[in-house]
Amino acid sequence: MRLSLSVTGSALAIMTVLGATSPFVTAPEASAQASLHGHRHHGSQAAPPAAGTDQDAPAAVQGAESGKSKVVYGETQDTIIAVINGTPLTRRDVDNRGRLFALSTGLPVSEDLMNRLRPQIVRQLIDERLRTQEILDRHIIVTSEQIASAIAGIEKRNGMPEHALRDRLEKDGVSLTTLIDQIRVQIGWTQVLRQEMGSRARMTSEDIAERTEALRKQEGRPEYLISEIFVPVEDPRHTETELKFTETIIQQLRSGAPFPIVAAQFSQAQSALDGGSMGWVQEDSLDPQVVAMIRQMPEGAISNPIRVAGGYVIATIEGKRVIGHQPGTLLDVRQAFIPFTEKLNPQAPTDQQRRALQQAVQISQSVHACDDLAAMNKKLGEVRPSNPGELQLERLNPQMRQVLSELPIGKTTRPLVSEDGIDLLMICSKQTKNFADQTPSEIADQLLNERVEQTARQLDRDLHRRAVIEMRSKT
Repeated sequence: MRLSLSVTGSALAIMTVLGATSPFVTAPEASAQASLHGHRHHGSQAAPPAAGTDQDAPAAVQGAESGKSKVVYGETQDTIIAVINGTPLTRRDVDNRGRLFALSTGLPVSEDLMNRLRPQIVRQLIDERLRTQEILDRHIIVTSEQIASAIAGIEKRNGMPEHALRDRLEKDGVSLTTLIDQIRVQIGWTQVLRQEMGSRARMTSEDIAERTEALRKQEGRPEYLISEIFVPVEDPRHTETELKFTETIIQQLRSGAPFPIVAAQFSQAQSALDGGSMGWVQEDSLDPQVVAMIRQMPEGAISNPIRVAGGYVIATIEGKRVIGHQPGTLLDVRQAFIPFTEKLNPQAPTDQQRRALQQAVQISQSVHACDDLAAMNKKLGEVRPSNPGELQLERLNPQMRQVLSELPIGKTTRPLVSEDGIDLLMICSKQTKNFADQTPSEIADQLLNERVEQTARQLDRDLHRRAVIEMRSKT
């Protein structure tokens, strides 16, 4: 089992059952989760205390140091790998981050995998140490409430009871501190960039009008819904380590590791906060080497390593369209979800799962309005959001597209069974839309993302240039 550990963004995951002889027997195509989502919205720390440390931390954060490593790879866990402006980075820090990656992607922890990941994890944690020190220098406070809220979001997305994540991490030999530190840096760094950008973070009507006119002139040219993982290169003359790491990550992605989680863990681009998503971008906004690669790629493919200025890019294409032309159907949907108390074994459903199915059938027959379905979902604990956001019919997986394309407005679907529970969906409204038309707010978001990325890379370079980094041990 993998955990969705991304701090920002969420997706409604539904596994449908089509053509099954028993309501608890899933068809082969239902073995993978289908994400229903609308348009893109927007390391371990030693001695000094982390930004925003609170003596009265919520229960989800307190006691984080109690998690102990269960597996030792190579040198002792207390070996100091590097000292960054006086702050040590230990082997334990590195291996904990590696295990967190393995847990979140569902990959098995092995010494071989750790050896391949370790050099880049060290670099990433060094960057996080520098970012943390910058957060502290700017007196930015990341509160324990913010961290607890992020952890609660992770638990909710995974259908876990409150405070269950600590137990799960401890079982897998990962200290909760490892996750807390990563969340703290992500939240704090976003505030640093907001300060750094100042007035440049506000898009003027002139900025939006200029980009709108540029898009009008590009009408008929391709644009791509693209996600990226950026791996920086420290020394352009010697890229062997970074290339090896990039190839390892590509291998894991092609073996089924979720792209957004890998991006959140390892990408050094600011888009990592959004699971690597760059949104819809035009060719003029991409490196020529990236353009040459993605033109050849089918949707869903993982690219080979793409050498660009400053490092390597791994790209995946989630959609292609022609600027100015993309008709489609936009759905406003509500859902109710009945969770199972344990994972479903289709051959031996529990009494609770049978009762859940009976309840789902009753709801599907008695509920005839979106507000009523949303109210029912709240009564069920709202394990999944009542409103998953507007959905583009054409971008759903084939099974879900078939279910919703034939569903009348105001009528619930039949019970949709997954290993975690049963979903019921209802379409509240649908409209035909040209999805290539970007709203002013979407254009403003794209412009802001570009400026944030430029600011982040420049500030990272400045922090490295001013830093005193002493490497103590080979990785």
